[in-house]
Amino acid sequence: MTQARYQPLVDELATQIRSGHLPPGTRLPTHRQLAQRHGVALVTATRVYAELEAMGLVSGEVGRGTFVRENTLPRGLGIDQQAVAAGVVDLNFNYPSLPGQARLLSRALRKLAAGGDLEALLRYAPHGGRAHERACLARHLAQRGLPVAPDNVLVVDGAQHGLAVTAMALLKPGDVVAVDALTYPGFKVVAEMLHLELAPLPAAGQGLDLDALERLCARRRVRAVYVMPTLHNPLGWVSGIGWRRQLAAIVRRHGLLAVEDAAYAFLEDNPPAPLAALAPESTVYISGLSKSVATGLRFGFVAAPAAWMPQLERAIRATTWNTPAIVTSLACAWLDDGTVERLEAEKRRDAAARQAIARKALAGLTLVTHPTSYFVWLALPPEVRADRVAVALQQDGISVSTAEPFATSKQVPHALRLALGSVALDRLDAALQTVKQHVQAQVDR
Repeated sequence: MTQARYQPLVDELATQIRSGHLPPGTRLPTHRQLAQRHGVALVTATRVYAELEAMGLVSGEVGRGTFVRENTLPRGLGIDQQAVAAGVVDLNFNYPSLPGQARLLSRALRKLAAGGDLEALLRYAPHGGRAHERACLARHLAQRGLPVAPDNVLVVDGAQHGLAVTAMALLKPGDVVAVDALTYPGFKVVAEMLHLELAPLPAAGQGLDLDALERLCARRRVRAVYVMPTLHNPLGWVSGIGWRRQLAAIVRRHGLLAVEDAAYAFLEDNPPAPLAALAPESTVYISGLSKSVATGLRFGFVAAPAAWMPQLERAIRATTWNTPAIVTSLACAWLDDGTVERLEAEKRRDAAARQAIARKALAGLTLVTHPTSYFVWLALPPEVRADRVAVALQQDGISVSTAEPFATSKQVPHALRLALGSVALDRLDAALQTVKQHVQAQVDR
């Protein structure tokens, strides 16, 4: 097929898709059938589908064929969403809050205003936080099973900022980072912005496949591994101590940087030792108070070996200079007086109640989750397409995320990730029942 005929065929199919003549979910002819129908070479038909896939109009699925994608899927069914329209039930993002938290903030602000050196809150702070704040965080981390010196802790503007700072300071463009095939979208954004190469690895039990990681390290120069061993997002697993020790050994053997994301770790009441406690010389531990206290409290912390502190502090300086002193003062006061510990315990109970509602409302469907997590991974039946379910739910006033924002491999599973923490408890059951109804409707079709 000449170049003159190649593009018109792409344009013809694209027009049919965009006009609705080929509706979302339509199975397109096989590559060979397309070639025969239009009198072109098989390699050209393959190129046509590749071009349509690059345009986001179709998706190829191994063993199933090529399908028209739902190109009316609204922005916001993944990581791009910034706000949810009024009246929309948000099962997409988690911002768990408990009754009375606003009063806690009011009291804390009054106490802060009545305190001593308010002028200090108006000045620049050290890039990684003031000495007493770092000591406060060291005490908090010790309670989580991570003994660390205050000099090895840095204050950041939330866990996402901690991830960005770590990657900026310790990785360089082109570095290969091993990750789960399904992982936290925020790290994918960091990798994209910094031109890191993500190498997806399959799951094996309650963690990424460590044998696959060994094989990857044997054939490629892997620089780092990004993991969430305690309350993985989106799958909710808690990796056992054996898996953690094996990973620590691999990290040492291959000289890897381990990035341990513990943003949801507070939801596990009695977790195994953090990876950072098993391989402290090779691990950066990152967490924050967004989920355990409030998403608007942009307060996080990074624990890392002393040798990496200068680079990390420099990255903080390059991005935010320092976390606002008002925020750090509030957060450390709540850490010291037990408020954070109490909120974490209450949110574990809240999450458990929501999981019970989800198990009942979604009975009969395939769920992957954790008894006290704020999210559910809903694997869809083979005949159901996630984008179609998501659009139908959006039209019904419910926002969900498909698997696409979480996928690091080319093969994206048809699944929904349902956030349970942002919907009023008395509305959650009805929302999840609606999700089940739309999934069943696609099965029946």
